Formats: sequence, structure tokens, C-alpha cells
Amino acid sequence: MPVTTIDPRPALVVVDLQKGILGFPTAHPSDEILARAADLAKAFRGKGHPVVLVNVAGVAPGRTDVGPRSRGQFPPGFTDIAEELAPHEDDLRITKHRWGAFHGTGLDSRLRDLGVTQVVVCGIATSMGVESTARAAHEHGYHVLLAADAMSDKDLDAHEHCVGKIFPRLGEVADSAQIVAMVNGEGRD
Repeated sequence: MPVTTIDPRPALVVVDLQKGILGFPTAHPSDEILARAADLAKAFRGKGHPVVLVNVAGVAPGRTDVGPRSRGQFPPGFTDIAEELAPHEDDLRITKHRWGAFHGTGLDSRLRDLGVTQVVVCGIATSMGVESTARAAHEHGYHVLLAADAMSDKDLDAHEHCVGKIFPRLGEVADSAQIVAMVNGEGRD
């Protein structure tokens, strides 16, 4: 799964690596996912590329689920971005109320204003927030690159299906170390 290219103006989109979500069980250890996402963020910031930190703070209207989370009521700190990502004041912050980071958030406009043509997506959950964000990025015409080892899901089969079947149709799939190397200009001809 090699990366073929990093556009001159990429952005990293980190989906739902927030305190409440990181407390849920996942197929791959969330601390490892978080560490790889932090490495990606550090590389992007080091080259002056945008980092988008996405959190979820609600659900789509019209849901019939019962319970506090379905009504958008979260415990204190649930929506806080993980400190391990070392959020910077220059990072774009997106709070979403749907699975994907594009719907109703203004993310597309903000990225276009910055001249972004490629998005690198990572986070939790692979089959929900990450996939929805990647699909929307593809539909908006961005070059999509998915950091397979910087994402996880509560369901291993769902994660593997997305990484193996869905994501290659949306863009490139690579490991975070390969992406970091490309962002840093290593491995280019």
C-alpha cells in the first residue's frame, strides 16, 4: 500500500479522536491509533499543512434512539480533543452532528479557501466517521489518502472491510509512517 504522491497542499483530517470516543473498546488499541495520528499531525504542522481536528457533539435530527447520547447529551469532557494530538491554535476545529465531517460544517469551504486538494483521513470509527468523511471528501473532488494504521473500529470485520474493500475505491490507503515520510519529502523521486 505505497503512497504515490502528496499534493502540494494537503490537509490532515483527524476524526473523533476525542476523550469520550477513545474510552470505547476498539479492535485495535486506541492509544496506538492516537499516537500515529499525533505523528501525522506533527508532520503536517511541521510543513505548514492544515490539521483539522474533528469532534462529534450530537446526532442527526430525526433519530428515534433512546438515551442521552442520542439526544446529544454527553458527559463533561466527552467531546474534548485528546491532548496527545497537541492541538495548536492554527488547527481547524470542526464540530459535527453527523457521522461525516463535511455535512453541515463548512469544512469544504474552509479547505478550499486554504487551497487544499488532498485530504489524509484517520480516526475512529473506521466504518462510521472515517468512512463517511472519506466518501464526502471523494465526492467533493479531493484526492483522498487513508492512514489505515491510524484508525480503528469497535468491529474488526467492519474495519477490515472498509480498509480492504471501500477505501481503495475512494483513494489511496497507506500506513502512517509512509505518509509521514512523504509529507517530509522522503521517498520522492
